[in-house]
Amino acid sequence: MAFYLKSKKLNIETGDYPEVLLHEKEALNFGIHAGDRVGLSWYRRKKIFAIVDVAEKEIKPGQIGLFEEIWKKYPCRKDEIIEVNMVERPLSVHAINKKLIGEELTYEEIYSVINDIVKRKLGSIELAYFVASSFAKPYTLDELYYLTKAIADTGEKLVLPHRTIVDKHSVGGLAGNRTTMIVIPIIAAFGLYIPKTSSRAITSPAGTADTMEVLAPVSFSMRKIKELVLKNKACMIWGGGLNIAPADDLIIKVTRPLSIEPYDKMIVSIMAKKVAMGVKYLVIDMPIGPGTKIKTLRVAEEVEKKFLYLGRRFGIKIEVVKMPAREPVGKGIGPALEARDVLRVLQRKDKRPLDLESKALIMSGKLLELAGQAKRGKGKEAAAEILKSGKAWKKMQEIIKSQGGNPNIDANSVTLGGEYFRVPSQKAGKVTAVDNQAIDEIARTLGAPVEKMAGIYLHKRIGQRVNKGDKLFTFYAQNKDRIALAKKAIEKIEIYSIN
Repeated sequence: MAFYLKSKKLNIETGDYPEVLLHEKEALNFGIHAGDRVGLSWYRRKKIFAIVDVAEKEIKPGQIGLFEEIWKKYPCRKDEIIEVNMVERPLSVHAINKKLIGEELTYEEIYSVINDIVKRKLGSIELAYFVASSFAKPYTLDELYYLTKAIADTGEKLVLPHRTIVDKHSVGGLAGNRTTMIVIPIIAAFGLYIPKTSSRAITSPAGTADTMEVLAPVSFSMRKIKELVLKNKACMIWGGGLNIAPADDLIIKVTRPLSIEPYDKMIVSIMAKKVAMGVKYLVIDMPIGPGTKIKTLRVAEEVEKKFLYLGRRFGIKIEVVKMPAREPVGKGIGPALEARDVLRVLQRKDKRPLDLESKALIMSGKLLELAGQAKRGKGKEAAAEILKSGKAWKKMQEIIKSQGGNPNIDANSVTLGGEYFRVPSQKAGKVTAVDNQAIDEIARTLGAPVEKMAGIYLHKRIGQRVNKGDKLFTFYAQNKDRIALAKKAIEKIEIYSIN
C-alpha cells in the first residue's frame, strides 16, 4: 500500500546507497523502522529504491528527506509529491540469511544478491553480512563458480573477436612486487593482447592502479579501453572506473575499512574480472610467507586448487606460481616509489631493483610458455630479450601516451618535490628479517596510497651487513607532518631485525 509525502532536499551525502529520512512519528505511524527499504516514485520518475533512516528534528511529519545521492541523480522539484511504497524483504536478503546459517546457495540466490548489490538495493549492513557469510561456512566449489559468474554477468564485458587475451595477476599482500607493470609491456611487445584491469589497494600501500596512476590516468570507458587494446595490445586501467564486475568494487568498499579479504572473495574477485575481460591464459603470482596474504604452503595449495577449478569451468588455462616471500620485491613502497622502480627496470637504469626485474621475467616467461609462445623452460629467456632490447620500454611509452600520460618521463624524476627523511641504523650487524606488515603500516602512516608521493624506500635487504649510521630506509611524504608521524611510529614498530 502506498502513502504520499512532500520532498525535502537534504544537503548531506550518505555514501553509495540511496537513503531517505522520515520523521520518527511518521515512520511509526506507517510501521517503518530504520533500515527498512522503500520504493519511491514521482512525476515522470520510475521507481527507485532507498533505505530509511528516522529522526526527530531534521524532518517534519508529512515530509520525506532526500539525501544528495537521490536528488542530484534524480532531480525533483521543491515539495514534490513522493509516492512511497514499502518493499518486502528481497530474495537476496533471504539468501544472505541462509548463507549465514551455513546452508548452500543456488545460482538464482547468489545472482539475486549480486544483482541487488549492483542495483543498490542492499545497504552496507547487508553487504557486511554477505562478506562475513563465507566465514560461517566456506563456499562450495559450485558456489564459487556461481558467485564468479554472477559478478561477471552483472557488468560489462570486453569482447575482442578473434583475439586471444592473456593476463598475469598477483594475489597481493606483499609490499612492492610491482611486477605486473613490467610484465604487461613485455607481453604486449611480444605481440599478445593483455588488457589489465586492477583494483586499488585494500590493505597495502599501493595497488597496480594506484601506481600506474602516477604515470597516466587509469579511468576509462569500455569503448576507450577497446581502442587502447586494439592500438597497443595492452592497457593498465582501474576496473572500478568501469562497469566491469561492479559488485566486486562495492564489496571491496566494505572489506577495506575492516582490512579483511577472505580467500574465497579474493579468488572470486580476481576470476570474475578475468572472465569479464575474456582472458584465456592466466598466470597467477602467489607470494607465500608470514607477511603476505597466503601465510603457508598448505593454504596456498588450497587456494590454487580453487583457481584451477574455476579456470576449468570458464575455459581459462591457468598456472599458479607459488613463491616464498620473506621481504618486499623492489626497493620502493608506495605509488610513486613503486612507479620509479618499474621505470628503472624498463629504462635499464643502474639503480634498478634486480629482484623486481628477475621476478617480472619469471612471470613473463611463464605466461609466454602457457600461451604456447615459447617452449617450456625458454620463456624467461624470450622475455629478457624483449626487456633488454628496449622494446618493453617503447611499448610502455605507447601505453602511457595513449592513456594521457607523459611518455618521456624519466624514472629519477618521479619522486621529485616531496618531503623525505633518511633513517639510519642504530647498531651494526646483519639484516636477518624484514617485517612486511610494519612496512605497510608505516607507509600508510606516511599517506600511501591516497597520497602518491608517500612511502618508504628500502636501502637494505635480508643478508646484508650494516654499520651503525648506515641508511636503512628513507621516508617520503607530501608534508612534514606525515614524516613526523612515521618517525613516531618507528619508535614502536621495527621494520628490520638486525643481529
